[in-house]
Amino acid sequence: MKIKNSVIYIQYSIAFNIAIVGNMEPQSHHQLNVIFLPFPAPGHMIPMVDTARLFAKHGVSVTIVTTLANALTFQKAIDSDFNRGYYIRTRVVAFPAAQVGLPDGLENAKDGIDLEMIAKLRPGILIVKDQIEFLFQELQPDCLVTDMLYPWTVESAAKLGIPRLYYYSSSYFSTCATYFIRKYKPHEKLASNTHRFTIPGLPQSIEMTPLQLEQWLRTESIHTGFFDAVYESQRRSYGALYNNFHELEGDYEQLYKSTVGMKSWSVGPVSAWVNKDDERKANRGDKEVFALDSEWLNWLNSKQNLSVLYVCFGSLVRFPQAQLVELAHGLENSGHSFIWVIRKNNESDDGESLLQEFEEKMKEINKGYIIWNWAPQLLILDHPAIGGIVTHCGWNSILESVSAGLPMITWPTYAEQFYNEKLVAEVLKIGVPVGAKENKWAGMEKGAAVGREEIAKAVVKLMGKEESREMRSRARKLGDAAKKSIEEGGSSYLNLMQLLDELKSLKITRALEKPK
Repeated sequence: MKIKNSVIYIQYSIAFNIAIVGNMEPQSHHQLNVIFLPFPAPGHMIPMVDTARLFAKHGVSVTIVTTLANALTFQKAIDSDFNRGYYIRTRVVAFPAAQVGLPDGLENAKDGIDLEMIAKLRPGILIVKDQIEFLFQELQPDCLVTDMLYPWTVESAAKLGIPRLYYYSSSYFSTCATYFIRKYKPHEKLASNTHRFTIPGLPQSIEMTPLQLEQWLRTESIHTGFFDAVYESQRRSYGALYNNFHELEGDYEQLYKSTVGMKSWSVGPVSAWVNKDDERKANRGDKEVFALDSEWLNWLNSKQNLSVLYVCFGSLVRFPQAQLVELAHGLENSGHSFIWVIRKNNESDDGESLLQEFEEKMKEINKGYIIWNWAPQLLILDHPAIGGIVTHCGWNSILESVSAGLPMITWPTYAEQFYNEKLVAEVLKIGVPVGAKENKWAGMEKGAAVGREEIAKAVVKLMGKEESREMRSRARKLGDAAKKSIEEGGSSYLNLMQLLDELKSLKITRALEKPK
């Protein structure tokens, strides 16, 4: 009944928001009207919604277009912004779950239990493409900000005669690496998938193996054609919007602009910016229960500063039981305290009971604390007891770790995460690789890819005070730079102001050129 009530609330909330905002008079004739279209996966949706809220907080009239189940995850934040006087609303389209063979309400990658389910999301969005384009026509925006995985929206913007901003929710390094690998194909000249090649075109010598590349890049498939369309739409867009800040990746930001030939604006870290004055950041994702449940907080409060390792693999990674067991032993054998977020999977009850036994054992010796399924990551990373993080190298987690001034143990699993590992460990030098070798969707593989010895060794290296002294110093400096970048006069702040000014100028020019 609780879920049904939530759906009723969100439907009422969205309808109310639309009705009120639809009747609001623009603050001025020159107010920007911008539509945001996020992709339904946490790593894509969370930063784009945060960016949309930033636009609204700086005077833009914003509409976020999504499906009902996805709106459930962020609507309270939108309502809160709206009630503070910002011009922001959500418009929903009905997701055709039954047509693509998905259960009713499964509209986000985080809710899929396997790759087959997750793969049906994109065809589902294509079915409602006409509905989305009708909304574009109805709302007459001055700009579209759309996820990279919607290449067709570059045509939508062209029909409207407005700019499309290509939203990329990861690093400049990963974009540049992909660009040069697609261009020169160095991996195709090797005798084996485990042989190493140097990525051409980069200012540093960075080596990878073909096994660490995305599968669509390693082996020609229908997905290769789709990503060709994605990168072509990038080239045809007005510019790119990055959740990033200049001090983190300035060299690669410049390389991106000169080689890909695109305008780009770094306006991050957006999570830190949008939550800067918000004491409710623990509730991102609408998980208010964690504001009330302080057991994890009491446990952290009992620990010395920088003594606890935070272990989390994002919303999509689902390790097999064998890998979770190796991770448990590796953490225990390291001798360091940890707080570990585990997503329940669909394997046997025996596997889950093993982890529950491990949880009880760690509680007894006061060495580890387990949170099941979801955790208030921003609050945990800000706690003085946290000394580092084990991460899957998703860009949101990397930025949040950097913002908190924390070094990382890098454990990439899929997509562009192996590039991000190279950035963290070899370019920024604030990470320790655990030794992951193969790019496989969301860690969905049989057996254990990384053993307990490698895990324990990486933990000792990261959490040992002498071993990680210089790494911690670099991480703290980047954390300070992240905070300064979003303050008035900071690099990201100035980028956002410059972008909004440019979009306003384009709007005025279009109005002047319109036949009377």
